[in-house]
Amino acid sequence: MPLELHFGADDLLRIRFAISPLCETHEALRTLRRTDRHGYHLPWLRRMRERTAGLDPSPLWLFMPSSRPGYTPDFLGRPPDAPLADFAAELARLRATDPALARAEMAKSLACTPGAAESPRGRAALADPARAVQELADVTERAWEALLAPDWPRLRALLEAEIAYRSRQLASGGLRRLFADLHPRLSWSDAGTLTVRTRTDFAQLQDLDGRGVLLLPSVFVWPDVISGFDPPWQPTVIYPARGIGGLWQEPTGGPALARLLGANRAAVLTALDAPATTSALAHRLGLAASSVSAHLSVLRDAGLLTSRRHGHQVLYERTPLGLALLAGG
Repeated sequence: MPLELHFGADDLLRIRFAISPLCETHEALRTLRRTDRHGYHLPWLRRMRERTAGLDPSPLWLFMPSSRPGYTPDFLGRPPDAPLADFAAELARLRATDPALARAEMAKSLACTPGAAESPRGRAALADPARAVQELADVTERAWEALLAPDWPRLRALLEAEIAYRSRQLASGGLRRLFADLHPRLSWSDAGTLTVRTRTDFAQLQDLDGRGVLLLPSVFVWPDVISGFDPPWQPTVIYPARGIGGLWQEPTGGPALARLLGANRAAVLTALDAPATTSALAHRLGLAASSVSAHLSVLRDAGLLTSRRHGHQVLYERTPLGLALLAGG
């Protein structure tokens, strides 16, 4: 059933993008038991079997309905303040949740699953919400370390490339172009309404009242699109990022890629397993900085790389297209 988000003039000025490692941690946990999400993530899931051997996510799964539409407490992954949130900062915000707020949201979540509130774990959470918040934060931290932290540079690069691409769409064609292919379940009307067709079994209408919308790309949310957060939180739409099809394919490089791009240019693309500067790449590859700079410009113009300024440095990283090309190299 649809969720309709009604934009006023102030809301149009408060559309923003962000990346949340905390949100991605929770979506990764959902993916472990949601078989409809497994298609793009089988290589990752195979690697996770050993890492998750000692991880017990059941305290979090209690509040993450999987077989039916439901509500996950907003405090578990409130909208990040910064465009690129830091996991430690997000975790600290989670630990600082007011127990009264946590209890209300946990009760709302448990009501979505028959018998959950009366289960031993459900009763314990409602009886001592402060302790439950710390337990949920502990599980989240362990899940981050096991599931995402080792791969976070790769995931972050894909998510940042996604935001760069969507920002160009917004700049060149406005909201109509941005929402045209963001997700099949999203549609924009010129009357100022964003319709989100969700898994809920009831229709919802929500006036944004000047809060705007946060757009949060995700590696793990496919094939869904998720929208949530009641006031006072900023309404958020979590949608699948482009390029996840080649995310877990290891770069192969090889003769075919060298023939296509040239040996040195292929080496530059292959070496960008994490964001890097021109000088760092030149040192790693044993090439002149001027040569690396020229190769980076060509690769960026071809859509295989993106660049961003970080302080006084310019960092280069692969786009989803670059990742896909390496995976098939």
